[in-house]
Amino acid sequence: MNKFEQLGLNESLLLAIKDLGFENPSEVQEKAIPVLLEQNTDLVALAQTGTGKTAAFGFPLIQKLDAEDRSTQALILSPTRELCLQITNEIKQYSKYVKGLHTVAVYGGASITEQAREIKSGAQIIVATPGRMQDMINRGLVNIKNINFCILDEADEMLNMGFYEDIVSILSDTPDEKKTWLFSATMPAEVARIAKKFMAEPVEITVGHKNSGSATVSHEFYCVNARDRYEALKRLADANPDIFSVVFCRTKRDTQAVAEKLIEDGYSAAALHGDLSQAQRDGVMKSFRGRQIQMLVATDVAARGIDVDNITHVVNYQLPDEIETYNHRSGRTGRAGKLGTSIVIITKSEIRKISSIERIIQQKFQEKTIPSGIEICEIQLLHLANKIKDTEVDHEIDSYLPAINEVLDGLSKEELIKKMVSVEFNRFINYYKKKRDLSGEKGSDRSERSSEPREIRAGDPVRYFVNIGSRDDFDWMQLKDFLKETLDLGRDDVFKVDVKEGFSFFNTDGEHTEKVMSVLNGFDMNGRRINVEISKNDGGSRERRDHNGRSGGGFGGGRSSGGFRGGNDRNERSSGGFRSGGDRNSAPRSSGSFGPRKEGSSSDRPAREGGFRSDRDAAPRREPGASQREERAPRRSEGGSDRPASRSFDDAKVRRPRRS
Repeated sequence: MNKFEQLGLNESLLLAIKDLGFENPSEVQEKAIPVLLEQNTDLVALAQTGTGKTAAFGFPLIQKLDAEDRSTQALILSPTRELCLQITNEIKQYSKYVKGLHTVAVYGGASITEQAREIKSGAQIIVATPGRMQDMINRGLVNIKNINFCILDEADEMLNMGFYEDIVSILSDTPDEKKTWLFSATMPAEVARIAKKFMAEPVEITVGHKNSGSATVSHEFYCVNARDRYEALKRLADANPDIFSVVFCRTKRDTQAVAEKLIEDGYSAAALHGDLSQAQRDGVMKSFRGRQIQMLVATDVAARGIDVDNITHVVNYQLPDEIETYNHRSGRTGRAGKLGTSIVIITKSEIRKISSIERIIQQKFQEKTIPSGIEICEIQLLHLANKIKDTEVDHEIDSYLPAINEVLDGLSKEELIKKMVSVEFNRFINYYKKKRDLSGEKGSDRSERSSEPREIRAGDPVRYFVNIGSRDDFDWMQLKDFLKETLDLGRDDVFKVDVKEGFSFFNTDGEHTEKVMSVLNGFDMNGRRINVEISKNDGGSRERRDHNGRSGGGFGGGRSSGGFRGGNDRNERSSGGFRSGGDRNSAPRSSGSFGPRKEGSSSDRPAREGGFRSDRDAAPRREPGASQREERAPRRSEGGSDRPASRSFDDAKVRRPRRS
């Protein structure tokens, strides 16, 4: 016997449940459905995202409505367009055998007159976002004064998004005798206030511990330097070849920048944020559900509507401003009883936040290190071998076998296997053999730094002092272009360019140091003799200071706008820096794994405005020979803004403006 039959659902709903393949109700369904069917009561249900809350209120709601009465009888409020459409679709699936029952979605970004027409033609259930619903009420396009049920889904998130006044106004336009069902993952003060104001002695159902995380999700964090955050993301993707993930960023701008960089580096990625049109959002979600996209980079608001099965990982590229939001993020994976992993990439200054999250979700994080290049190569090699083994042979190839055998004649089995695997594997090994290990490079405090000159290694950033600046008609972008052309370097090879009045600073990786010193020293620029020195203020130390000064910030280097730097350089790309599957216009990747781009796939398109820099607000050290007048000169940063520069008193101490 199907266990849903024991909950008291009628025949039409049981037929729909059978079609959907549901066999066993989730805990929230098992607790909520009998209560809502048997009692005429208000309800507060606390359960994590992905536990089946829509069915928990959808089944009893459908059973209690009068399908022959074409007036609006129920209103369901949800925080986003995606979630609104998702709930509408699910309600329609549940009610497919209930003749005459109609559900209409009401949300921004679509024709309000068309939505009003659908409601007027007869809609017993309206699923709406608070903003659009309030707009329709104000215009007199909808009447909810006689509804019997009001459901608030993801109530905590609606309030986090600033919909408190809209919700209060909407609920005030409904009858007092209606029944209100509130479903939420957490119970912050504002949700409790709504419950107290509009609900009478509600039954409370809690699945798991209040505000706790899902038991099917494991939590792990990786501590890296801020400048390595994007490189860490790529390595984690490479170390999980079958990853199907949502990557969370704090802002729309960060989301777009990370997604663009991933696409440039050959990963199957896309951005989802509020600046996209509804058609664009629908297209992205369709591709993600169809697994054409394997890394969906999203803001918290846009991700509220993501209900996709089998998401393997949630990656917190940046932690949310509100720690409680972490619960919603991690709820994207580990759904329907399946296991999932929530990953957090943090800097040293953010480690304290892990303890705060642990207290909220009542689960422990496991600290892990970013896989080394060799470890990633081993993982990818075994993944490729298993993929070859599991590939089904299409016998269309049989007619080509004689010609293929002729080409491969003389190769032993072992030689053939080595060559076949090397087709994919060589790209990984050529890329990672030059890369430094990120696992031992957590951001360190200033007190831990030594005044001794550091050894310059190929993968380490080196910061230079050069005696040209704004009075030579350079801004940061012009100087970067000049350095790239003069040194014959790629667009990612010069980064963290900082222009002062009479001098400037810039970074390259250590492997370019010899070229920088030999080419630039003594270079004649329109009668001006250039002098360049290695700065005692290394490129990494400025970013470590930034950890303590900024909670989120951007991540160093790479793009000419100071955007995200993926760690590739031109020499590595040309010698096998890879991408499993080519660039955006290429055919699907043969190995189905991720990786750096193939040779020639890098783009030199103009950088987006508004890029981020991890050293944007950090004051430079005073270099030998730099005058006090120069140090007081307005600072011109890569972000394009002028701000007073801090005065440096020696090579070990820096006075910086206090930041709030």
